[in-house]
Amino acid sequence: MNKLLTEKALGEIILSPFIKFFNSQSLAGVLLLITTVLALLWANSPWASEYHQLWNYHIGIQSDSFEIIKPLILWVNDGLMAVFFFMIGLEIKRELQIGELNSPKKAALPFIAALGGMLVPVGFFFLLNNNSETATGWGIPIATDIAFSLAILKALGKRIPLGVKVFLTAFAIVDDLGAVLVIALFYSSGIDWTLVIYGLVIFTFLLFLSKKGIYSKYLTLLSGAIVWLLFLKAGIHPTFAGVLLAFAVPVRQKLGLTEFNTKLKVHLEGLKNSNRTNSPILTNEQMIHVDNIDQLTSKVYSPLQHLEAQIHPWVAYLIIPIFALANAGITFSYDIHLDVNLLYSIGIALVFGKTIGISLFTGIAVMLGIADIPEKVSRLQIIGVSVIAGVGFTMSIFIANLAFNGQEKYMDSAKMGIFIGSIIAAVLSYLIFKMSKAKK
Repeated sequence: MNKLLTEKALGEIILSPFIKFFNSQSLAGVLLLITTVLALLWANSPWASEYHQLWNYHIGIQSDSFEIIKPLILWVNDGLMAVFFFMIGLEIKRELQIGELNSPKKAALPFIAALGGMLVPVGFFFLLNNNSETATGWGIPIATDIAFSLAILKALGKRIPLGVKVFLTAFAIVDDLGAVLVIALFYSSGIDWTLVIYGLVIFTFLLFLSKKGIYSKYLTLLSGAIVWLLFLKAGIHPTFAGVLLAFAVPVRQKLGLTEFNTKLKVHLEGLKNSNRTNSPILTNEQMIHVDNIDQLTSKVYSPLQHLEAQIHPWVAYLIIPIFALANAGITFSYDIHLDVNLLYSIGIALVFGKTIGISLFTGIAVMLGIADIPEKVSRLQIIGVSVIAGVGFTMSIFIANLAFNGQEKYMDSAKMGIFIGSIIAAVLSYLIFKMSKAKK
């Protein structure tokens, strides 16, 4: 009995960080939906002009030798979203080193699934799109919105196997990595390589410090701001700086758990044996022990884990909702001009491209023995995950902004395609998972 309890407790300790992540992402998905609806309502209300004026209001810094002035929407998309991409980078590094992607066997299925989920939608887009002016939108359907996707699974209740949630999270993180590379390689232009090299020198210096076990979040923050500015001026999308800098944050603690426990016992014993008093004011001896415990605690944290925990609430509950509020507002009117072909190309690529790509590549990987389906996960649920991946929202809109910057007609059409495709994918995946639950 004690052995069973111990194993259960150990399992809860191992899985609790993922469960916490899953729950927080689900809530973030609900908040994202609310702000999206709010943006659409605002953009189609009597105050629609105020909505567009707000996000196009120019703000920045200007001097004789330096100028950086942007519309508010670009401060959101280029500035705040750099923090979002920094968190994505932290998640990718964590999964690569200690998570679901830290070995070839673990990484095989989500990697192959993500590959199919990127290549096939791109193929669908090029097959369906017949306008050379909108060909730059090919990267839009490659992305999966992890917050919305996990929120849908959350709505299905506790009967969805944990393996489904872990698989979806792992392949969505690989998918994010692919989207980041696409943004860096294909949606940057007129690059000033001198400035890029300056930024990479700073990044290399941070990597060197990280390898030596030297880390300061304040130095990382300052360096991040400099690299962001260098990339912005160089012509590489500045959010890529966020991903790069995340890889300079060390995973390992400064202090091992064994040494931490030994030193902690010394100071706890010291507190126990110190002068006992009911006074709310600590003695000098007690303060020394408490301060030492505080220092020990800060050293036992993984810098990456600690930073991710601090940033995640800001990204999930503030930055992403602001992004949705700024970008989801399409004003519908009798004279709105939409490129129907672009709209359909994106919507179909998201729904059918993701479904076919992920299901097909996963099936081939399992058939060839390269990867295994997670325990207690059915093939129908794999199809459900493939469909839910068509919910592309946040990253898809972000790439659409890069692909059709300043082209309002194509931008609105792309957003409509993303909305329609994501809604269809959400509804279909919900029905498929309901069917999979009913069969058990």
